[in-house]
Amino acid sequence: MTRIFVAGSINMDVVTRTPTLPRPGETVFGSELHFIPGGKGANQAVAAARLGGHVTLAGKLGDDAFGQQLRAFLESENLDLSAVSTTVDAPTGTAIITVDGGSENSIVVIPGSNALVSEPDIAGLPLAAGDIAASVFEIPQPTIKAFFQRAKQAEARTLLNPAPAVPFIDGLLALVDVLVINETELALFAGVEQPPKAASEVQGIARRLQARRDQTIIVTLGAKGAACLHEGVFFVVPGRAVKAVDTTGAGDCFCGALAVALHEGQTMGEAVAFANTAASISVQRLGASSSMPTRAELDPLVRIPT
Repeated sequence: MTRIFVAGSINMDVVTRTPTLPRPGETVFGSELHFIPGGKGANQAVAAARLGGHVTLAGKLGDDAFGQQLRAFLESENLDLSAVSTTVDAPTGTAIITVDGGSENSIVVIPGSNALVSEPDIAGLPLAAGDIAASVFEIPQPTIKAFFQRAKQAEARTLLNPAPAVPFIDGLLALVDVLVINETELALFAGVEQPPKAASEVQGIARRLQARRDQTIIVTLGAKGAACLHEGVFFVVPGRAVKAVDTTGAGDCFCGALAVALHEGQTMGEAVAFANTAASISVQRLGASSSMPTRAELDPLVRIPT
């Protein structure tokens, strides 16, 4: 049986809601406080599992209360946690998230144990042909590179969401089969001063970024949907109009859903539409992992592009 492997971060998200995001030096009152399982790796793994994927998560937790709570939560999501270890050398990763009245967010991530995820932590993953190997930039890039090198040797498909956006280390981008980024990240990685203002501008910048001609680049456009450059063809999947409550984790939901769709053999157009619809459900709920939809919620809403 083929699987989805996610090597990535596991955080406890400390979430508060405020009317406006605080400016430098400003104190504002928050109306709520929530402790919600998160981390981009865990979010993507949960999203994929809720949509029917057979998911193995690789990562590291601290030997503390947050670590214990997160492990219990992830076990309840039917994830294979055999590659999630516990360390006494750092606390569990934590994210401080403020969500304003317009559902925009401001996030501070404290990597903690995620910064200690290393090549030995992914060395035992039983990657095989047809698997999906996904990762994020909340763990060290050398670990991701080693993970993807093993995936390529096994003829698995690699999927990377390079966020938070920092420059690629040498040789990593070329190992990526499917790159998922937003408009700001596209501009940063392509060396463009301003993010594209319209979907029509994305194509040229994406072609400039490609490390290989057969590399797929997907650019999430928020409420405008998603643009994709695949096998030389550029297309846009329009957004789905919804009332957003919290956009935290929407990109992770997109990536987890995309992994499931590709694993199932959907075409790239079908997979982007599937992922885009999943993300539109997630933004209607508070939190990251807690907002991920189930397959029963998603399937009736999916619109496959013609």
